[in-house]
This record gives sequence, structure tokens and C-alpha cells, in this order.
Amino acid sequence: MSNSKAATQDFVSVRDIKENVVIEKNGQMLMLLLASSINFALKSLDEQRAVLGQFQSFLNTLDFSLQVYVQSRKLNIEPYLELLSGLQNKQDNELMQVQLREYMEFIRTFTTNVDVMSKNFFVVVPYTPSKINLTKGITNLFTPGNKNAALPDEMRFEEHRIQLEQRVGVVTEGLARVGVRTITLGTDDLVELFYHIYNPGDNTGSAPMVDTI
Repeated sequence: MSNSKAATQDFVSVRDIKENVVIEKNGQMLMLLLASSINFALKSLDEQRAVLGQFQSFLNTLDFSLQVYVQSRKLNIEPYLELLSGLQNKQDNELMQVQLREYMEFIRTFTTNVDVMSKNFFVVVPYTPSKINLTKGITNLFTPGNKNAALPDEMRFEEHRIQLEQRVGVVTEGLARVGVRTITLGTDDLVELFYHIYNPGDNTGSAPMVDTI
């Protein structure tokens, strides 16, 4: 049992999550942005060229690397069905009740036969401190009861976090010029995101801040 647990911990690259910053075991610091999508295929040829040109210009201004992570998760349809059921009970019109009941049955049958997926896009902004001590004071993300663990050098962490936030600002502004809106994930959203990454069998629940972007 202990060997299995050790192997699982070795697989998890995250050391801690602190003040919206993901700290990896190798000392690298990350901030994640949830990004909206644009209807590129529906744009005219000139608009598509403008978007591509703006995006190319944005990439050319960066002096650091970026990662784009696409998350696909099975959509939990039960809350929607519960909402429809409540509306059905409030209907005085018998025809409307029948239509809602048939619609709910269609949704149940469809989602049983077809996996309805939600797709989210994340931009990972990295920052590697020149030197940071992770040997003390940091606890594993999945170790209970140690959520408030601090870095050994709080001042150094704050300096690095400010540098990382400046990079996030550059990325946010650059993507906004392309028409892509972004939201920086908070600590709770990051914990939920990494939980689902390392527990792919649990596909229920809503994705972080999907409805607010």
C-alpha cells in the first residue's frame, strides 16, 4: 500500500497552490487563465486574416513560453433536468406539461446514448525563479490539513509572484486584442481543475468559472 501511495505522489507534479499560483516540485511557478473561444469559422476571410495577424504579433512580443491546455469533460445534465422538472410542476397548461415531459425524456435518452462533452481552454503562464527553496514549509496539494503552508521565504515568493502576474497581464492584454477574453483562475478553481486532471474518472460537476467568462 505504501509503495502504491508513493508512486501516486511521484506522479503528481504539483507541490502546492498558494495565492492563485501553482508551485511545481521543480520550483516552477504557474498561473492559469481560462480563455473564451471565438467563432473563427464564421468570420469573413479578411477578419480571419486580421485575427491570425494579431495573434502572430502577440506571440512575437513574448519572451517566455506559453502552454495551451484543452480540457474535455462529460457534461452533467442532471441539474438541467431538475430545472425542467420544476418548470413542469409549475405549468397550468396540460399541453405544456406534456411537451416538457417529452423533452426531458428526449434529453435523457440522448445523453444516455451520446456523451455530451464540455470543452474548456486554459492558457498556462510559467515563471521559473532563479532560486527558490522548496525543501521546507511546502506541503503536497493532496495532503489534508496543511492548506495554509507558507514558503520558507515569503518575501522572495511575493517578488516572484509579482513577476508572474506581470506576465499574466501581458498575455491577457494580447489575447484581448485577438478577441479572446480570459479569467485568472483562483486557488479554489485551481484545486478543482487539478483534482479532475488527476482523477479523470470523476467527470461530474461543473468546470471552473465556465459561466462567468
